[in-house]
Amino acid sequence: MEFVRLLLVFLHLLGMGMLVAMFFVQNRVAKEGPLNKGWLHGSALQLLTGVALVGLAPLTDKDYNHIKIGVKLLVVVLIAALVAVNLNKQKVASWLTPALAGLVVLNVGVAVFWT
Repeated sequence: MEFVRLLLVFLHLLGMGMLVAMFFVQNRVAKEGPLNKGWLHGSALQLLTGVALVGLAPLTDKDYNHIKIGVKLLVVVLIAALVAVNLNKQKVASWLTPALAGLVVLNVGVAVFWT
């Protein structure tokens, strides 16, 4: 079971890395151009692996701070919602890419600094 938990943590971190990379890709291609689908894929990977990690908590004897997990869930759902609403637009608002990046940084900060 520990291997499964570590695999989920690995995938969760890859999802976070994908979201960080999407900020740089978006800035290089076009800040106000169409959104890259990687935003949606990264947030979905974060969401699915995060839920799976919390769901496996009783089996792995891990105890998570449920308020912290709720805040992280809210942030990743907000990222996914903003991306889903704006994914098919040819030109997105200039504030969207920095806002998405800020939400990613917020989520990482909550994960690291909230004990």
